[in-house]
Amino acid sequence: MAGGTKVGGRREGRGWPLLSPAVIVLGIWSVVPLAMTLWYSTRYYNLLDPGRHFFVGLRNYDLLFSDPGSLTAIANSIILVASVLVISLIVGTALALLLNAEFPGRGAARLFAISPFFVMPPVAALIWKNLLLNPLNGLLGWMMGLFGLPVIPWFSTAPMVALIIIVSWEWIPFATLILLTALQSLDSSQIEAARMDGAGPLARLRYIILPHLGRPVAIVVMMETIFLLSIFAEILTTTSGGPGDATTTLTFLVYIRALLDFNVGGASAAGVLAIVLANIVGLFLMRSVARSLNR
Repeated sequence: MAGGTKVGGRREGRGWPLLSPAVIVLGIWSVVPLAMTLWYSTRYYNLLDPGRHFFVGLRNYDLLFSDPGSLTAIANSIILVASVLVISLIVGTALALLLNAEFPGRGAARLFAISPFFVMPPVAALIWKNLLLNPLNGLLGWMMGLFGLPVIPWFSTAPMVALIIIVSWEWIPFATLILLTALQSLDSSQIEAARMDGAGPLARLRYIILPHLGRPVAIVVMMETIFLLSIFAEILTTTSGGPGDATTTLTFLVYIRALLDFNVGGASAAGVLAIVLANIVGLFLMRSVARSLNR
C-alpha cells in the first residue's frame, strides 16, 4: 500500500523521513573511512613522499604477512585479550559473590570496586607505571623489599605481564558490575531450598549460581573482547610497544606504520586485517551470545 502499511489505524514507514538523515550520516561515517582504508591499502603512499603515490595491488598485504612483526602483533593481541578476559571473569565473579553478601559498608565497598572503570586509560596507565610498578619508588617494589624479595623491573623484563595487570585492573569492575547485577536477579528461594536439602557452598556455587551466570558471562566476554582488541592508550603510555615488539598489538602496529613510519599504504593494510579479525571475532561472539540467550 502506498505511503506505508496500515497497522492499528496508522501507517508504518512515516518515520523514515525523520530517520533517514541519521541513517545517511551513520552510513557515511562508517562506509567512507572503510572505503578509503581499502583504497589506500592497495597503493604506495608514504607521507615523506606525498607527491608520489601509485597502485601496487596486494603488495602491501604481501609485505604485511611476510613481516614477522605482524605475526607477533597478532599473537600479542590474542595473548592480551585472552589473559584479560580470564582474569576479569575470575576476579569479577569472586568480587560479585562477595559484594552480593550482606556486610557493613557494602555500599562503599561496591563503589570502590567499580571505581577503576571510570579512570581514563592514560591516567590508569600512568598510575600503575609511576606509582605502583616503578622498581625504584613504586608501592609494589617497596612492599617486595620489605619481605626481602627482589624488585622486578616490570616494563623491561615482563612488559606484557605489566600490561595485562593494568588492563585487567581497568576491566575487572565491568565484569563485577554485570555479574553482580545478575546475581541480584537470582531467586533467593533456590539458594535457600538447596541449603535446606544439604547442599554446601561449593555445590550451590556449581549447580545454581554459575549456571545462572552463563548469559551474563557471555555478554561480558563479547563486550570486553570488542574493546580489548582496540587497546592503545595503555600501550603508548607505558611501553610504546616495546621492548622491541614485545607489547606491540595489531592496533598499535597500525599506529607505528602510519604515524612513525609514515607508511599510509602499509598502515591501511594492517587496518584492514584488524577490521577482518575483529569482525570474525565479533560474529563468533554474537552467535555464541545469541545461542546462550535462546536456551
